[in-house]
Amino acid sequence: MATLIRTIWLGYGFIFDELADPRTKSWFLVAKPYQGLCVLGLYLLFVLKIGPNWMKNRQPFNVDKLMIIHNLIQVLACSYVFYEAIIYAWGWKYRWFCEPIDYSYTEHALNVAGMVHHYYMLKYLDLLDTIFFVLRKKSNQISFLHIYHHTGMVMMIWGAVTYFPGGHGTLIGMVNSFVHVVMYGYYLLTVAMPSVKQSLWWKKHITQIQIIQLAWCCIHMFVLVFKQDCGYPRWVAILFLPNDLFMLTLFVDFYIRTYIKKPKVTPVQSESKEKMFEESIVRQRTVVDSQKEL
Repeated sequence: MATLIRTIWLGYGFIFDELADPRTKSWFLVAKPYQGLCVLGLYLLFVLKIGPNWMKNRQPFNVDKLMIIHNLIQVLACSYVFYEAIIYAWGWKYRWFCEPIDYSYTEHALNVAGMVHHYYMLKYLDLLDTIFFVLRKKSNQISFLHIYHHTGMVMMIWGAVTYFPGGHGTLIGMVNSFVHVVMYGYYLLTVAMPSVKQSLWWKKHITQIQIIQLAWCCIHMFVLVFKQDCGYPRWVAILFLPNDLFMLTLFVDFYIRTYIKKPKVTPVQSESKEKMFEESIVRQRTVVDSQKEL
């Protein structure tokens, strides 16, 4: 156990630097860029190559207890970040259509920067979702959309937390934290109460919430394109907006394919169903004839 704790602590120190402001004595974490890239590289290597090959001839692992703990931590942590975003920024202090970045060392600016750093650390925690998929041999859930989303979020939020820890863009973190409270709350229920998985309306509404989230973020960043005196870099919107639109397109496509379009029945499937129906009729007639003979 001591060795495990020591390994986790060394890994923590490898990824993050602790920085302290000498005037406020407050501290926060910044991921070293090359270590962050190493983590993402190992993540992609494991979920795309090493993990599937390692699990190929193994039975799926039962990680339900780990998933319950993980999902519970996500719900609590995302709730806290959402609370921070409301209290420090978007509840009543920030302007919805344009909010500049405060680079000062005031208590409020540091609180907002701390909130952004907390949100950034959650993006690393999100990577465990894919690890669990690999260990459970749920390869159908390791889609391009899933991997692109998790990898892209780590990279983009690293840029935000390093250069723009506050201002207009933090709304995305607030909205996303709320969506993750709902999403991981659902995941927690599906592990603790497997019968919840059979309820299709849960999944459908969660996907709808994610689509609304992305549409809102697109509109929010689109405002900057026409706002020249905002005090928040316009080029950030030009960089983030295509990604948000791409993600929105992927989620809408997933929603249409999953919940709107009905799966087509192939001729083979149709013949199979007809054969099963005929066999059922024959069995029923056989039972009736046998009863008559008796």
